[in-house]
Amino acid sequence: MRESGANSLVLKILPTTRCVSRIFSKLSRNTMIPIDQGGGGIPFSTPRFPFREFAILVLAALFSTSAAFAQAQRGTLVHEETIRVSPSSETAKLGTAGRGHELIIIDSSRDWTHVEAILREPSKDENDDDEESQGKTITGWVLTKALVSQTTANGDKIIFGEAANSEDEASRRRGRRDAAQDAMRLYYRVYDLFPTSPLAAEGLYRAADIRWQMDRNDVMTRPSARERDAYMRGQIDEQWMKLVIKKFSGTKWADLAAFHLLENKLCGDWQAAAKCPEKEADMYEKYAKEHEQSSAAPEALYDAAWRQSALIEIYKTEANQKKSEGAKSRALDLAQRIIGQYAQSQWALRAQTLVYYIQQGVPTYGNAGD
Repeated sequence: MRESGANSLVLKILPTTRCVSRIFSKLSRNTMIPIDQGGGGIPFSTPRFPFREFAILVLAALFSTSAAFAQAQRGTLVHEETIRVSPSSETAKLGTAGRGHELIIIDSSRDWTHVEAILREPSKDENDDDEESQGKTITGWVLTKALVSQTTANGDKIIFGEAANSEDEASRRRGRRDAAQDAMRLYYRVYDLFPTSPLAAEGLYRAADIRWQMDRNDVMTRPSARERDAYMRGQIDEQWMKLVIKKFSGTKWADLAAFHLLENKLCGDWQAAAKCPEKEADMYEKYAKEHEQSSAAPEALYDAAWRQSALIEIYKTEANQKKSEGAKSRALDLAQRIIGQYAQSQWALRAQTLVYYIQQGVPTYGNAGD
């Protein structure tokens, strides 16, 4: 069986929401009210509140506030920094902002920047009432040297580069703690801060991929992972993969995201029954047909071919020789398609091995195939 997993602990973060600094405006207390100075038989005019002028001032204040909100600068850190009470390394420490956390920029002073750091997003689940679900935001000062904002030249490339460094660090046996979470946040921040960047789609996909691996590791370690039907076990969070498909439809990253989503439909344990491999083989073959240009297409075809090869033995145990022969024919056809259409792919080599096993009568499923 071919399985993949992540060896990092899960630290869930949700897509960020924009936060902005608050701006207040005040109207003058000295409102002009005309007073008649006359005498004789001319009565004093009744004082009137200038509603028209007041409305204009209110609207102007609202528009200026909205404009300020829209112009609020955001950024992130490419290196861990301490958050302090005031712009000095001698002042009290409020907390620590890691790589990739969202920062709302309030002000700057020489080598320091005043920020609102969103260290943990509040949970969107109404049933969550523990401390971890409440979110965490700290307002203070950080050194500017590691801060990349939306106005930083090549900011998208700088953040993406550090995300790649962190991802590489996470793959090392003794890599930096929480490096995978750092990489996930940084990749997401490329898309979040620079949505029109050529790197935005890949950044969002890579963030979704890391999160998928961590969630998968959690789901597959539960006892329910061995249940036959997919609906009986925990599901890997699909939120970010679906966001990739929605925001970057028609791209190779959307194709890869769609391939990931198939995993939530897989059975846990086939229990030597034909139902699961039949359904999964059809599912993978359908993906390859709808996403021919995807880099995951040859893998999908191989997954379909391998399941058909498994059905050769499963049908034999059910005393259904006709279906066994049909599965053999279909498995060979799928494997030959990989070799013909994707000759330069590693999956073509694996398909060649699969063809050899099938032709030689070597079982690919069951005790004899383990």
